[in-house]
Amino acid sequence: MKTVLMVAEKPSLAQSIAKILSRGNMSSRKGLNGACSVHEYTGSFVGQSAHFKMTSVCGHVMTLDFIGKYNSWDKVDPAELFSKAPTEKKEANPKLTMVKFLQVEGRGCDCIVLWLDCDKEGENICFEVLDAVLPVMNKPRSSERTVYRAKFSSITDTDICNAMNHLGEPNRNEALSVDARQELDLRIGCAFTRFQTKYFQGKYGNLDSSLISFGPCQTPTLGFCVERHDKIQSFKPETYWVLQAKVNPEKESSLTLDWDRVRVFDREIAQMFLNITKMSKEAKVESVSKKEKVKQRPLALNTVEMLRVASAALGMGPQHAMQIAERLYTQGYISYPRTETTHYPENFDLKGCLRQQANNPYWAETVKALLSDGINRPRKGHDAGDHPPITPMRAATEAELGGDGWRLYEYITRHFIATVSADCKYLQTTISFSIGPERFTCIGKVVTSPGFTEIMPWHSIPLEESLPHCEKGDLFPVGEIKLLEKQTSPPDYLTEAELITLMEKHGIGTDASIPVHINNICQRNYVTVESGRRLKPTNLGIVLVHGYYKIDAELVLPTIRSAVEKQLNLIALGKANYHQVLEHTLDIFKRKFHYFVDSIAGMDELMEVSFSPLAATGKPLSRCGKCHRFMKYIQAKPSRLHCSHCDDTYSLPQNGTIKLYKELRCPLDDFELVLWSSGSRGKSYPLCPYCYNHPPFRDMKKGMGCNECTHPTCQHSLSMLGIGQCVECENGVLVLDSTSGPKWKMACNKCNVIVHFFENAHKVRVSPETCDLCDAALVDVDFNKAKSPLPGGETQHSGCVFCDPVFQDLVELKHAAMRHPMHRGGQGKRQGRGRGKGRRPGGRLNPKKPKDKMAALAAYFV
Repeated sequence: MKTVLMVAEKPSLAQSIAKILSRGNMSSRKGLNGACSVHEYTGSFVGQSAHFKMTSVCGHVMTLDFIGKYNSWDKVDPAELFSKAPTEKKEANPKLTMVKFLQVEGRGCDCIVLWLDCDKEGENICFEVLDAVLPVMNKPRSSERTVYRAKFSSITDTDICNAMNHLGEPNRNEALSVDARQELDLRIGCAFTRFQTKYFQGKYGNLDSSLISFGPCQTPTLGFCVERHDKIQSFKPETYWVLQAKVNPEKESSLTLDWDRVRVFDREIAQMFLNITKMSKEAKVESVSKKEKVKQRPLALNTVEMLRVASAALGMGPQHAMQIAERLYTQGYISYPRTETTHYPENFDLKGCLRQQANNPYWAETVKALLSDGINRPRKGHDAGDHPPITPMRAATEAELGGDGWRLYEYITRHFIATVSADCKYLQTTISFSIGPERFTCIGKVVTSPGFTEIMPWHSIPLEESLPHCEKGDLFPVGEIKLLEKQTSPPDYLTEAELITLMEKHGIGTDASIPVHINNICQRNYVTVESGRRLKPTNLGIVLVHGYYKIDAELVLPTIRSAVEKQLNLIALGKANYHQVLEHTLDIFKRKFHYFVDSIAGMDELMEVSFSPLAATGKPLSRCGKCHRFMKYIQAKPSRLHCSHCDDTYSLPQNGTIKLYKELRCPLDDFELVLWSSGSRGKSYPLCPYCYNHPPFRDMKKGMGCNECTHPTCQHSLSMLGIGQCVECENGVLVLDSTSGPKWKMACNKCNVIVHFFENAHKVRVSPETCDLCDAALVDVDFNKAKSPLPGGETQHSGCVFCDPVFQDLVELKHAAMRHPMHRGGQGKRQGRGRGKGRRPGGRLNPKKPKDKMAALAAYFV
């Protein structure tokens, strides 16, 4: 019996697909990484009985990055990133140990079926999975095929079974096009971002952005927003005049007529036309025409149109809308939401999808009428050769999906029903009048067949005042003629919907990446989202774009990125060489980078006008250890300290508050310590600004505070305040927060674990003694007599936080309210440092772990 491994892109997809293929007759278990499940069943595969193992990854298995030293901003010239810096594939999420998990499940398997999403990114993940699994699978006999690719567009029984019966092969060219895009974005983006971030943050204090990033797609996206801003700023309103006439076909009714000249920009000429028409007391009907017109039903729905409508009509940002659409897809409610196609294939079961909606109270009547009278074939749209248009695949209720999920599903469903409905038909009547020598017109519309507008009422023909019955030559009394003075108005800021249209038109990004690029310019504080989801550029965004235009307009214009996208598509089609495209594009941008660096003064001149130099920014906070003058604390992102006398800048931990720490100084460099805190429910620790940026010991890294410092005698260091290894992460140490009294706590110096203990204690100190059971440092606790929770009214006790039964009810495990990027556990290779038994100061903590240690921890902290 063959063993077949099957891999989907997400755990929920794996479960749904396995349930369909096994007809519910499967067993499930958790994988070793805890994030992915494995569903097993027996069946037949290519004519033989087989044991199936269905599991998943969680998106990309690997990510592209520079090797070790090239990730240092301080030690590497950004120009080296274009060619000299080698890259490597690293696990996208090391905590998931996805490669190990795939190898464990793939070991001993004979075949693999790849159920990854059917787009270019999905093809790329296919080969990431194969790289992990193929080395441990059973070796095939001679030319026996072992790798299969399933192609599907929705999670329905029909689509999944059809995919299983028509297995193909993964597309190497499409995977290579993604590899090329990743490497280009990494090398180009990092080189420009590192250079301009260091250059401008080293000069200006109020940029209010932690990263001055550049991206081959992100920057042209910002360019569109700034281009519209510039048009608004340079707009000069012009006054114009409009002649408005009203006629009275009946005694108590009036009809407003539109002037055929529309408007004139000269007041005297406008007054002349007014005087001429005022001489006539009657309006003569010159012609009456009636014409049946059609408002076409919409094309089938693709990703870009869905994102446009979600932003403009539903008030959802593109990234949020995409996340909801992906959830609806994985739950089986809609077809694959990433598609450029607006044309249904001939064999698509339109009626089957429509029948699913026959019982929904919102549109049941319309659907049943379509099914009985016959549906209309959807309009012929664009076939991009990827996936069918976005279609509802099964019925849902508002209670099932809730909130934004239901609103997006409702729109997708209404849009689908509209595509198979009739066009809207209406009768348009146009009456042409003459008042003296001037011509005027009025138009009326009467709907004869509402068609698709019944299901999409927002597209319906607006109700207008009914036109009088008249014939050529009829005369109507003129009720009023007046001159209206108006002004031309500037365009408004771009909406997200308009920006998406521009990005699609100019080939910036893909249907999947467009939301990411828009989100990035918001996150970087280059634009703000105003009411109506309009994107207004900030000073920083405006200056950057103007600077790019001044130095090299191609960095911000969409032309060069659009050309690169075309080359990447040629790689995907097998018509261009991966290495040649990569080398050629990097060479172009390398030349542009060198010119940009040489010409940066041009952008700097613009920066000087809008932003303040470091020396003029911030408030005095702590003293510099070199000159002993006050350094200024710059609160704007990224927060940092600047000594104007030494002209040195010191980075600080972000996303928290910084204050002076009791005017205490570092014993190594005489800098005053500062205290970083994430709030009363979070963690806090002191740090030396100089040590934080220039690690004093070999086993320390940049960005470490006193709670990770290995100084052997400093009273704030890990050596003096470390208590024991973290109860959750592998490398962290729980360190006493000596500023937290009377609500005392210790916090992990790697992850976000916080242990609250000894509330209302007068003093808490870390003892030089250690626990015999777990090797953690003992803690000396001193309570006031009136508030002592200790047995027998004792006020002092020394014991182990983990093992001492006296402390059992006084300790509570929590997680920090805010998790900061600096506090990620399990990522370093250092052993946890703290106070250990028989250990010299600064030595390694190697606690003994008796078998019942974890049980004891569970008893205390659950």
